Amino acid sequence: MAARPAGRTRLAVPARLAVAAIALLSVFTIGAGVTVARLLPQRLAQWKQPYVANRALAGSGQAISAATGIASSAAGITAAGLTRALAPIVGSPAFGSNLGVLVTNLATGQVLYSRNASSGFTPASTTKVATATAALQVLGPDARFKTTVVTGRSSGSIVLVGGGDPTLAAGRPPASDYPQPATLLQLASSTARSLRERGVHAVQLGYDTSLYTGPGLALGWPASYVTTGNVTDITALEVDQGRLTKSGQPQDADDPNNYSPRSPDPAAQAAQVFAGFLRTDGIAVRGQLAAVTASSGATTLASVSSPPLSEIIQWMLEESNNVIAENLARHIALATGAPASFTGAARAEESVLRGLGVTGVELNDGSGLSPDDLITPAALVRLITLDATHAKFRSVLTGLPVYGFSGTLANDPGDPFFSGAGPGLGTVRAKTGNLSTVGALTGVAYAQDGQLLAFAVMADRFTSLTAEGPEMTRLANVLAGCGCR
Repeated sequence: MAARPAGRTRLAVPARLAVAAIALLSVFTIGAGVTVARLLPQRLAQWKQPYVANRALAGSGQAISAATGIASSAAGITAAGLTRALAPIVGSPAFGSNLGVLVTNLATGQVLYSRNASSGFTPASTTKVATATAALQVLGPDARFKTTVVTGRSSGSIVLVGGGDPTLAAGRPPASDYPQPATLLQLASSTARSLRERGVHAVQLGYDTSLYTGPGLALGWPASYVTTGNVTDITALEVDQGRLTKSGQPQDADDPNNYSPRSPDPAAQAAQVFAGFLRTDGIAVRGQLAAVTASSGATTLASVSSPPLSEIIQWMLEESNNVIAENLARHIALATGAPASFTGAARAEESVLRGLGVTGVELNDGSGLSPDDLITPAALVRLITLDATHAKFRSVLTGLPVYGFSGTLANDPGDPFFSGAGPGLGTVRAKTGNLSTVGALTGVAYAQDGQLLAFAVMADRFTSLTAEGPEMTRLANVLAGCGCR
């Protein structure tokens, strides 16, 4: 894929980065306490199962100024020094014929290394950083998504209305799952109680998915994305991201390593599960379930709400959850008055990002599954800088996996990617992205000399993941271990 030109971004960070830097340092130095275990599906990323490692962190040499609280060092990394340090890695044939890299000093915006930084690359799941930032900008970190039951158009009918909650579960999830999602089990209980108070003991049930428009799969997505367990049709009503048990029932547990085919009709299945819960609660459900559109004047009988957006974003980034990302993109569209379709969501997200000063983003979806998405390294670094600078976006930075400890950067001794006890262990927090010939990584690294670095590395024409992955790890370790003067 030919790279497209885009504007180069020079970055500046206000002094209030101090608070974010201190918070990040705390996270990086208490890596053994990280408790999240979620993973990008292996058929797309092939990173091993994340787990919490029990080991000491590599020292970063980080220093905090008593006067400002901003990470600093007596003698900072120089562009010439970092160029020399990175030369053996960026010259590796494992990255293929198209490589982009940008490294900046997060505290000053100084560009320390740049290679094709303003050219567009297929971003894969690093797209989720853009989606998360745009969603927080237009919705706010406390936003929640509501699933409701309303009265139908005829007497004795009710409608289950999808509100685009990508974390909605069917039954009761394990208590260890975080955050705890809303469930149809809760909704059915509240609905049954409301119906009994009205003297109603039998209903006809419809379900409404009209919040979104357009096809359930994006242009360029093969049907195999569903059959290999990477995503399900994007609809305003689904449970457990369409993940199924071997018996074909919704999997009431957050299991990113479930690679079974996902539900072919997630909305209809959610309605069937809800009907079953109603029957258990003593409400008869008569007739066939049908897709309908609820009346605008319908009375709400019951509702449940998702966890706050800040927690949903951390969930999405830790395990690189594609269904969550696509739903968030739809909510960006809805919040800005655009059609809640793949195309409408992509254009809305691009518009929101431009308003934040982020250029060099061309999208076809919100998850990065599309091979036609393009993002520049400069855009990713700009996003990381925004996330480090503004409290509104902080859940993006805190949701990024930690090298050696969580998510898609977890340290598995049998994994050639992001394993071993290099300088990056516990001091690099980043989002991975991977398709068949695409590898990308963007995030922050604490350098050995005390600087906090923002970086992006993108390669979309390599031939071997097993060769490219270790080079990505080497680059992250060089940044974390760099004195580079």
